[in-house]
Amino acid sequence: MKSSILDDPKRNEITRKRHFSFRINIFFFIMFALFSILIGRLAILQFVQAKDLKAAENRNGTKPISIAPIRGNIYDSKKSPLAYTIPVQSLFFRVEPGQQNEDQVIALARRLKSDVFDKYAKPNSVSPTPEEIVIAMDLGYDINQNETKAPSYNWVPRKIKSDLSKEEIAYLLERRDEFKWLEVTEESIRTYEMDDDGVTTIATQLIGYLNKYSTQTAQNMYKDSPEGKDYLLSENVGFDGIERMYQNELRGKNGEKVYPVDAVMRITGRADVSAPVKGNNLFLSINKDIQKAAERILEEHIKYLRSPTHANDEYMKVGMKASSGFAVAMEVDTGRVVTMANYPDYDANSWTGGMLSSTYKEIETYISNGSIKNAKSKYPDEKENAKHPSSIVFMGSTIKPLTVLIGLKEKFFNGYEKSYYDSGSFSFGKGGTSTITNSGKAAYGSMDAAEAIEHSSNTFMSEKIGIPFWDKYGREKPAVTAKWAEYLAKFGMGVTTGSGLPGEFAGSNDFIKNAQKDSYQSAMVYASWGQNEKTTTLQLAQYTATLASRGKRMKPLFVDEIRDYKGELVQKIVPEVIEDSSSEFSNTDWNTIIHGMKSSAEGIEDLPFNVARKTGTSTQDVAGGKVENAVFIAFAPVENPKLAVAVVVPEGGFGRYGASPIAAKIFQAYDAANDGILTKMGGGKKPW
Repeated sequence: MKSSILDDPKRNEITRKRHFSFRINIFFFIMFALFSILIGRLAILQFVQAKDLKAAENRNGTKPISIAPIRGNIYDSKKSPLAYTIPVQSLFFRVEPGQQNEDQVIALARRLKSDVFDKYAKPNSVSPTPEEIVIAMDLGYDINQNETKAPSYNWVPRKIKSDLSKEEIAYLLERRDEFKWLEVTEESIRTYEMDDDGVTTIATQLIGYLNKYSTQTAQNMYKDSPEGKDYLLSENVGFDGIERMYQNELRGKNGEKVYPVDAVMRITGRADVSAPVKGNNLFLSINKDIQKAAERILEEHIKYLRSPTHANDEYMKVGMKASSGFAVAMEVDTGRVVTMANYPDYDANSWTGGMLSSTYKEIETYISNGSIKNAKSKYPDEKENAKHPSSIVFMGSTIKPLTVLIGLKEKFFNGYEKSYYDSGSFSFGKGGTSTITNSGKAAYGSMDAAEAIEHSSNTFMSEKIGIPFWDKYGREKPAVTAKWAEYLAKFGMGVTTGSGLPGEFAGSNDFIKNAQKDSYQSAMVYASWGQNEKTTTLQLAQYTATLASRGKRMKPLFVDEIRDYKGELVQKIVPEVIEDSSSEFSNTDWNTIIHGMKSSAEGIEDLPFNVARKTGTSTQDVAGGKVENAVFIAFAPVENPKLAVAVVVPEGGFGRYGASPIAAKIFQAYDAANDGILTKMGGGKKPW
């Protein structure tokens, strides 16, 4: 009995130790399991999910978004604005996770329209509809679920509306919590100075226009630009003219908004903003007053040519189909282009915010700068368009001063001897089967080289230069073409002018085509009086200035200087001689051709200074038949050349009537805008 009592505590102790040991084992087993799970999880994080977690870590913190810079302004030579940037407040929509709640987004769009735009928008402003707001948000659906569209450029804010009123801004800012995902941001709108007519802008085709960088055309245009990497899909870039030529100088540098975000990219606070740097300002060589005068003169004269009162006038009626015109005035000593006018032109502000397709359809044939590339007036359809010439026409008789200069250089004749008798016609080819005549079959009798230019003798050019040149440089071989082109290139024909304007056309030479159709001899004859070479109006102006300077071909300049937004000078553009062939021709040769530049020209004789000029009537075959284009070149004053002018009026008829009056008024406008400089430099009207 006593032993049994003693054994019971021992038994209890043993049992207690067993229970404790069991609990310890359970504890260690649980701890082992937990550590195993933890180690396994760490292994997964380290080796499986490390890359994704690292990316998430990098995302967590801030999100930078670039801000497009404010574009620099464009001024004329007198510092009058031609293209400038107006700051406006616009409403943007941010794309964030969790916005696929369609009901919520659609409700936001409807409230924007009813509570904000309808009540507080500026008078006469056009506000987007709820449907247009949802489409602008670009979340992959529209308000009526009629179509689906994949979200595109995430993190690029979507513009909902531009040019908000103060009331709209106040309402939205006071209710930030209610209008989540929206922000008001300052942006800029490009504005172009209107002409006096209130319908067109000044120097429209020369200055060019802007369009969205998001278009495929723009991205192809700038794909090789080192600066293109900084461009934003939402910004506008230069598409033509000065806007494109000086894109880098005008654009400026991006700013930046840096948003605080959480790991799932939700914005958690206000952005820190680094303001963009405004682009540089351009000061053009274009004079606003001269430009406006040239544009008005073109329009008025073309309307005058089309007047039915000319129906019975044999000289004027040939220009009654004229519907477009182009004029360029260039300073002889500097190459500064003081006007480049096109008719018709249009309102470049139509591009702001995106041009309507109906507007584009109306102006598409003359959006291009017809002074440097192909452009037409507006005709009803493509079939009708084919019946009319473009802005690129044959030089016609304006080439004759150069033709004579080449003849003198080649010693084909003496400049002062009346060595040629003009009978009014000239036959050539085998057996004299081909015959050319002067305009109106006029016969001028005995003449020297200068008189041949003055009377615009086709027969002199053909017999005294065309045939001898063909005979000397290869006859029926392409070498004759190459040598002729070499001479022309010295004066800017067949090559670009060096202006740098985008898309500039180098002209064309139909020599080979005409030779293959007939013969090299025939092609050379026609080349001698301007029926092979097609040129732009800018090329004609450069050619005229080269004649005036006696062989110095200047680069056409459109910008005088570039300044930053503070007004500090960035670059001064200096005159540049592209080629100097003055020493290749004697002073006697130069004097001969300039003395011959006295063609009858309407309006020119009325000017108070002497003007060297040459009219031209270039004949051209189009689908509608044969047309006559009015061409004219001139420089003044003769004694001390300062300004060269070229005018082209397709289907304008004779250069004397169709183009010369335009040039005369441009000379007047330049003289008036520069305190009578041409009159002073010329010393008044006197025989020459």
